[in-house]
Amino acid sequence: MSSNEVLIITGMSGAGKSTVSHALEDLGWYVVDNLPPSMIVNLCEVAVNTPSSIAVVIDVRGGQFFDDLTKALTDLADVKITRRILFIDASDEMLVRRFEATRRPHPLQGSERILDGIGKERSRLRELRSSADFVIDSSSLNVHQLEAKIGEIFENHSDSDLRVNILSFGYKYGIPVDADLVMDCRFIANPHWIPELRPMTGLDKQVSDNVLASENVKEFLSKYHSLFETMASGFIHEGRKYLTLAIGCTGGKHRSVAISEELARRFTSSFKGGDNSISAKVIHRDLGREI
Repeated sequence: MSSNEVLIITGMSGAGKSTVSHALEDLGWYVVDNLPPSMIVNLCEVAVNTPSSIAVVIDVRGGQFFDDLTKALTDLADVKITRRILFIDASDEMLVRRFEATRRPHPLQGSERILDGIGKERSRLRELRSSADFVIDSSSLNVHQLEAKIGEIFENHSDSDLRVNILSFGYKYGIPVDADLVMDCRFIANPHWIPELRPMTGLDKQVSDNVLASENVKEFLSKYHSLFETMASGFIHEGRKYLTLAIGCTGGKHRSVAISEELARRFTSSFKGGDNSISAKVIHRDLGREI
């Protein structure tokens, strides 16, 4: 990020904002925790000549100050400071576990249950989450995995205009909450029902060949590839640097894995050397689970 940009880190209490802050600091960022929103513009103006990227953590701990965030975001736009919002989320069940493990109350629970506080917080953050540039679900991530994910998004190691995480998943395990785009490939004939292919995965050539040779798959890939090229150009024009494309099948073992690998190959090769470039990384979320 440049000197006229600021990253707003927010999200659910207990979701991992402190871990994110530390990860950014390790990358050389200047991070301010629990800053009153009304002071964001002043901070950016003071730090305009510093080489470090700037991030501020703002959440419901700020009490009545948190309500000033909407105005603060408008003020940033007025002085032509670009803001990006990183929202850290986690499931209610995981948040309850974390609060119980630390024996700390939720900031909004008062005399009620932890779950009541979580519900109030979700309600207050709903609009902010919907406008976030990045959403990370930390439910299934440990501290080191969350730090690595922050590195993938914000470390300046790529010359690509757009970095795409292609995430294969199984619908039976739930849709990834941090997906920007979701593509359903359950219309493809399932290799699970072919005895010799069942124990294999979409990383095996036999399964990949079977999936890619299925009816309508070549046409689908060509059309989706063309559609994504148009969308990617728009994302890049709007300043988007990172995107998560989730590709799902029933169990996340065969079809979604094979399609993810093929799309990554096509995306990378088609943009290479053009006006815009993208880098594609494939993650197979549910590969290895029991089907």
